[in-house]
Amino acid sequence: MAIAHTPSKLSLPQQNPGVKTVLEFLILKFPAIPCEVWQQRVADGKVHWHDGCLINAQSAFVAQQRVYYYREVVSEPIIPFAEHIIFQDELILVAFKPHFLPVMPSGQHVEECLQNRLRLTTGNQQLQAVHRIDKGTAGLVLFATKAETRPHYHRLFASHQVSKTYQAIAYTSGNTPLHNQQWEIKNRIEKSEPRFLMHIVEGPANSHSHIRCLQRAADKALFELSPITGKTHQLRLHMQSLGWPLLHDNYYPTLLRNKPDDFSKPLQLLAQQLQFIDPITQQKRYFSSNTELSLN
Repeated sequence: MAIAHTPSKLSLPQQNPGVKTVLEFLILKFPAIPCEVWQQRVADGKVHWHDGCLINAQSAFVAQQRVYYYREVVSEPIIPFAEHIIFQDELILVAFKPHFLPVMPSGQHVEECLQNRLRLTTGNQQLQAVHRIDKGTAGLVLFATKAETRPHYHRLFASHQVSKTYQAIAYTSGNTPLHNQQWEIKNRIEKSEPRFLMHIVEGPANSHSHIRCLQRAADKALFELSPITGKTHQLRLHMQSLGWPLLHDNYYPTLLRNKPDDFSKPLQLLAQQLQFIDPITQQKRYFSSNTELSLN
C-alpha cells in the first residue's frame, strides 16, 4: 500500500449538495472510491480539519471549511522519465515535466508526481505548483517557492495574465493547404461523462485558443497552440473540433479507458513557453524549453 506523506486538501462547497456529514460528502465527491474506503480512512484517523482535529463518521458538513485527507493506492506505478529544473530563484521554480508524470497526486499516483519529486530534490516542502498541465502532456510548470507569495502567482493564471505556447502533432487528412494557416477557436467546454472528460456544448464561449500550422508531412502536421483561457483538455478539444485529433491521445476522440500507458507513444503535446510579468518584482519573466516536437 502506497500512502501519501503529505495530505491532500479540499474546501467544502458553500452550497450543501444534500449531505449531513463530511463522510457523506467525500463519498459523493469521489464516486470512483468505494464508500468502504472512505469509512476506513475516517476510522483510521486519515481525515482531519485544518486545525488538525480528526473528522469522524458523524462530523457535520460545514460549508467552506477545509478538509485534509491522505491518499493511498494498493500499487503505485513508477514513471521512468526524469524531470529537470529550468530556472530557480527565491520566488519561483520552473521545471520541465516529462510525459506520463502527473503534476500533483492523482489517480494511481500518490508520491510519484512532479511536485513531490521536486520537494525531495530541493528540500523545500513549501514548493507548490501554481497551475497544472495534463499527466500526458510534457513541458514547463511554474512553482511558487513560498506559501506567502503563492496566491499572487495563482492569480496570474486565474486572470489569464500568463502567455503560454504549446506545440502539438496531430493527424491530418486531405490536400487542404495547412502550412502557416491560422485559426481562432472560441466555444463552450463543459464536463462530460465519465467526469474526467470534457466536451464542447452550445452556449456562451468559455474557452479561447489561437492555433497555427508550422509544418506538414504526409498525414500529420506540427502546430503551435496559444491558449488564452485554461479549461481542462482545452487544446485537445480545440484541435479535435478542427478535425485533427492529437497523436497518441487516449481520451479524444475515443476514450481508451483501460489502456495502460505506452511509454513508446507519448501524447504529442508540449507546453513549450511561459511568459508573464512577475507580480512580486514587476519584472518580465520568459521561459522556454529546449525540447521541441518533430515530425521526423
